[in-house]
Parts: sequence; C-alpha cells; structure tokens
Amino acid sequence: MYILSSRFIKLVNPRSPPLPPGSYGWPVIGETFEIRNLCRSGKPDEFIKTRMSKHNKDIFKTSLLGEKTLVFCGSAGHKLLFTSEKQWVLTCWPKILSKLFGDSFLTAPYDEAIRTRKVVTGFLKKDLLQELVQRFDKVCKKRLEEDWVGKDQVLAFSLVKKYAFSTVCDVFAGIDDPNWQCKLLEEFNILLNGVFQLPIYFPGTRHYKAVKSAEVIRQELIKLVKIKRSTKRNNSSDRVEEQNLISYLIDEKDEEGSSTMMLVIKYLAENPEFYHLVLEEQTEIAMSKGAGEFLNKDDLQKMKYSWNVVSEVLRIWPPVQGTFRKAIADFTYAGFSIPKGWKIWWNPNSTHMNEDYFPDPHKFDPSRFERETPAPYAYVPFGGGPRMCPGRDFARVEILVFMHNLVRKFRWELVFPDEKIGVDPMPLASKGLPIYLYPQTHP
Repeated sequence: MYILSSRFIKLVNPRSPPLPPGSYGWPVIGETFEIRNLCRSGKPDEFIKTRMSKHNKDIFKTSLLGEKTLVFCGSAGHKLLFTSEKQWVLTCWPKILSKLFGDSFLTAPYDEAIRTRKVVTGFLKKDLLQELVQRFDKVCKKRLEEDWVGKDQVLAFSLVKKYAFSTVCDVFAGIDDPNWQCKLLEEFNILLNGVFQLPIYFPGTRHYKAVKSAEVIRQELIKLVKIKRSTKRNNSSDRVEEQNLISYLIDEKDEEGSSTMMLVIKYLAENPEFYHLVLEEQTEIAMSKGAGEFLNKDDLQKMKYSWNVVSEVLRIWPPVQGTFRKAIADFTYAGFSIPKGWKIWWNPNSTHMNEDYFPDPHKFDPSRFERETPAPYAYVPFGGGPRMCPGRDFARVEILVFMHNLVRKFRWELVFPDEKIGVDPMPLASKGLPIYLYPQTHP
C-alpha cells in the first residue's frame, strides 16, 4: 500500500469532518442533464472546472445518473482511486451502466479484471505483435482502397469507424464478413447512444433501445465464440481467455480508435504545419521499405511525432469521461468524510484541462509532449492502475497504422471548418466530419 500525505487521506475517526461541498441538483435527475448538455455542446471540461472553482479543487459532491456521487479531482485524487482498489474503493458503475455492459472489463470484479488485463496485454506483447501490425496495415490499405480512393469527398467519422471495427473483427475474431460487421456496428452505435441516459425503460427511449442492442451484441458474441470453439481444439482455460479477449476488444473498439482518428484528421486539417511534420516522418519510414512491404513493429517506434499528435488529441478529447468507484470503508480525503457505500467518479478533465498541469490547456500543441513528461497521474486518457485500459496498445497500433497510410495517400480539407465537436458519450462531430480529399503526388 502506498503512502499519501495525511492532508489527503486517513481513516475516519469518531469526530468525522463534514461531507465535501457541492450540490445534488434537481430531485431524481441530479446534475445529469447539465453535464450531458455541456458534453454535447463541446464543453465537457466546464462541469468539472466550474465546480472545482466553486466548491473545492480536490473533491466535491453531486448527483449523477440517479445516484449521489463524490467527484475526486487532480492527480492526487487519480492516484488514490487507481492504486487503492480493494483497500478503500472498488469499481462500481451506476446501475444503468452495469445493466447495459454486463460483466465487461470495466464492471467485472477486481480479480477477474486483473486476469483479463493480463490476457490482453500478454496477447499484444507476444511474438504475434509483428504479425498483428502487418495485418492492421493490410486491413487499413484495403479499407482506404475500397472506401476512400477515387472519392472527392467522404464522411470521415463513418469511415474511420468502419476501419476500426474491421481491424477488430479481422485481427482478433478472424471475421471478414462485411454483412456481420455492419450488423454489429449498427448495434454498437445504438448502444453507445443510450449510455448516459436516465434509465427510462419504455419503447422508443434511448435507454430501451440500448438495452435491446446490448442483448443482441451479447448473443452475437456468444455465437462467434461457439463458432471459433468448433474449429479449434482448445482446452478450457484457452476457451475462457479467447472469450474474454474477443468480447473485451470488440466492446472497446470505438472508445479508443474511431473518435481519436476522426479528431486527428480534424486537427491536421486545421494545422497544416503539423500535417507536414507527420507526413515527413511517415514518408521517411515508407521510403525505407521495399515495394509491397507492410509496416512492422519497429516502424511504429519511429513514429514519435505522430504519436505526440495523437497524445495531444487524447489530452483534449479523452475517449472516456472517467469511470466510477464505490467506497468500501469510511475514510477522509482532503479534509472531508468519504462514507462507506458512496459512489465516486473521476474525470480526466480535472487535470487534462487544468493549467496547473498543462499550460494553455485549450491550445492544440503536440510539442508539449516533447518538452516534458506530464506529472504522474495527470495524463490519464486510458485511466490508471489495474483498471487501465488493456486495449491502449491495440489502439496505438490501430491509430498509427491509419495515420501512416492516410497521410501518404491524401491531403484533405474540412467541408465545414466550424463543425462542432461534442461528447455523447465519446467525442463526436456534429456532421460526421465530411472532408474534401486530394490525392498525394509524392513518391
């Protein structure tokens, strides 16, 4: 167990301090609609920022998704939540999200989540990684040829989602059936549209549709696993790992891939100087390869500036707006009581968009990751600790392979330069980010 300053945490004594300051908002709905509206309007950091200023910079109370919630802010708050699971907190999502996602990595018991994490990270770090990079490259080239080449204008967000889903289905599930992919992708979109909605289970509501889509997805995954089992002679442990791996990676396909790639396209169009630096880096890699040779894992290590661009996108627009915990013991934090049983939420914007950690936080500046390393627990687009998203390495490969192929084939311009970006529940472009395409003429 790590040690924190007594200023921040200690077990509650008989003379407990007060609850953190804050407001529960409206009866039943709390402040759910306010944070939802701010996210949809492209200001997801405003909810956290205003309450840190008004109530307390370390912690405040609110009510989200029908439950009273404590919000932990800053790097110290992140550290506590990421490193003290089973000591002071446990992952515990609001009932609405548990109902939708079932026993996923994020909602699963601690020990099971650790096991799933080891399966996924081990899979991505074995000798298979070299082959995986090449397969990603093959899928990406195919998608660009079929969906982008020869077009004057495309809807970027729709196509990057198609690419992201294709990589998961092909690389991890061995499914190259476009009809099956389209069917499941449509169900995922319905599910995601109903994530942060009040649990009104009535035909026609987003929540109702999301519950139905979640069940369709589960059934499709069950059928997929059965098919794979019938074609392999796996032992029982192999089968469990296979199901965990496929279910997890397909479940996470959109959060760390398509939204980030869409925003990379947007920011490179808005900042030609960054586009040319990425192109220069990727051209040098391409020129070092033979005709028809695919990318390999060593090539990814050379994409340092490209990854700085991605890192800055993830800072401004993290793929997930935090996760939930539940206090499993009474303790105090930052001078306030944390009662056992209370829900706790953290949000990356408390540090990502905070000048104390990132100067001029609203400015898109990839070079900030060249100048210095972010403070511990300040840069957390994938969370942290045992619950850190195990698919982050998968997302890194997927995004960098896409960037390499895209900038080598095209220049582009935004059809709507002022198109709004919102969050619902992940970053989305209001018009789907249509772009004008111009074929590259370099070697």
